[in-house]
Amino acid sequence: MEKVAIFVDVQNIYYTTRQRYQKHFNYSAFWQQATAGKQVVAAIAYATDRGDSKQQGFQQILKNIGFTVKLKPYIQRRDGTSKGDWDVGITLDVMDYAARADRIILLSGDGDFELLLQKVRNDFGTSSDVYAIHSLTAPALIQAADNFIAIAGALLL
Repeated sequence: MEKVAIFVDVQNIYYTTRQRYQKHFNYSAFWQQATAGKQVVAAIAYATDRGDSKQQGFQQILKNIGFTVKLKPYIQRRDGTSKGDWDVGITLDVMDYAARADRIILLSGDGDFELLLQKVRNDFGTSSDVYAIHSLTAPALIQAADNFIAIAGALLL
């Protein structure tokens, strides 16, 4: 049975599905599709914590599906922009699990992960799937993945 480790950049998926489709990502449908006939060695969703009840409810849904939810404080800058970047945390966890998994499943369109996917393939022989919005995903990330799965159709609520 193939072993998979799943890593979700929650903010990236939220904002890109909203921008492209004005819809939300269907985490339950994703889980059924991505884990069918596979052994899940890790499933981590990385999010920011604003402390509001709606967000906490969403985080509980992710936990009920099977994800471990890692939170980072939401930072509002003086200029009105915000920060909640998990790139380093995701990278560290992927590196920790790459030797224990046959396949890394990454949900993000962030091109910064291109080098990470190349490294786990070269160092551990671990293949990768990337789920993201095609038009909002860095071409280099699409090329680095063994499989690119465009978020559309049944993967949307």
